[in-house]
Amino acid sequence: MKKILLLILLISFNACKGTAQNDKQETFPVSKTDAEWKAELSPEEFQVLRREATERPFSSALLDNKQEGTYVCAACQNPLFKSNTKFDSGTGWPSFYDYIEGNVAFGSDNKLGYTRSEEHCANCGGHLGHVFNDGPKPTGKRHCINGVALRFVPSN
Repeated sequence: MKKILLLILLISFNACKGTAQNDKQETFPVSKTDAEWKAELSPEEFQVLRREATERPFSSALLDNKQEGTYVCAACQNPLFKSNTKFDSGTGWPSFYDYIEGNVAFGSDNKLGYTRSEEHCANCGGHLGHVFNDGPKPTGKRHCINGVALRFVPSN
């Protein structure tokens, strides 16, 4: 009986081990030390991109940007979002309903006590924000992105 209880306990323990935190890839084409990132990024950019912090809502100059162009990663200039997919979500962060395929990667985080879909740059691993299922058509997604994680490159 003790062996059966031990077996059930072991199975239960392993079944409860979540793998959501393991979704984020750990190596990226652009890889630098913290010292190198700190030398290249502002303190706020470093906290958001490398430490997964969140900027204050309504603080980004990119929030109200209506120009045509491309939003790129502030750390490595990887193109992430096209301006024609940007919309006003009212949340206080730049929001997009779609991303540039292959340039954005996804993982999970449970920092708030529930699982959220984290978004990061597929080139350098920089934290961008989160994606939610309450966006407009055609995707129904809201990519809620920290403006400090982005640079805007206008179309010529």
